[in-house]
Amino acid sequence: MFEARLTQASMFKKILEAIKDLVENANFDCSPAGISLQAMDNAHVTLINLLLRQDGFETYSCDRSLSLGLSLPSLSKVLKCANNDDSMTIKARDEADTVTFVFESSKQERISDFEIKLLDIGNEQYGIRDSEYSAVIKMPSAELQRICRDLSILGDVVTISADKAGVKFSTSGDSGSGNITVRPTTDSSIAAEDSTTIDSKEPVTLNFALKFLSFFTKATPLSPTVTMKMSDGVPIVVEYSIEDLGYLSFFLAPKLE
Repeated sequence: MFEARLTQASMFKKILEAIKDLVENANFDCSPAGISLQAMDNAHVTLINLLLRQDGFETYSCDRSLSLGLSLPSLSKVLKCANNDDSMTIKARDEADTVTFVFESSKQERISDFEIKLLDIGNEQYGIRDSEYSAVIKMPSAELQRICRDLSILGDVVTISADKAGVKFSTSGDSGSGNITVRPTTDSSIAAEDSTTIDSKEPVTLNFALKFLSFFTKATPLSPTVTMKMSDGVPIVVEYSIEDLGYLSFFLAPKLE
């Protein structure tokens, strides 16, 4: 038997909004340690890695590991039936062919439950190594969202160049070109979530499809900050920390010249 309760359904809604345009069906792997999800987009360009730790839930019970294969469009429709301040409980019996979502209003005057049929999805695990990166950039997530939105007007590919002095985002297209540079924050009075820090071991410059980076920024409501990790020849990591619960990270392969 598996059962997990979040005090606010809005958190799970935000996670779904961030990934549902990249992946149609995915396994939510439930274990005593928490819920995880790994999935590639249809073009096999992006890897999504989600971790929700068991101690971040209000209550969490998982007797043994099980995979909940779900259609993300169907799940998204069900989650729209919950108000943001509703609590959400996920229930699944061992060997069951459905999973139940229960939404309760804050004063418990309204309780609704929905069953979603489980899908049999091949459970492919991807080896993710926690390696050293040439540059690690931490910046306000809304700033990255704005940069992607602004540059998408002009081009399809963004060149990201990072060194100790700053991180530069550049694009060019038929109608023109654009460059946006973000420098590290030097004013100590600025709050951490509004600051930019760059840990650079060596300069790095990589090209990426702007379309996918823009998809990643749909996770902006999850966290006030975003961390980007870059090294030559390996996928960029774009990670959003989910307060007290876990993280959602995206891996995007660079475009070759």
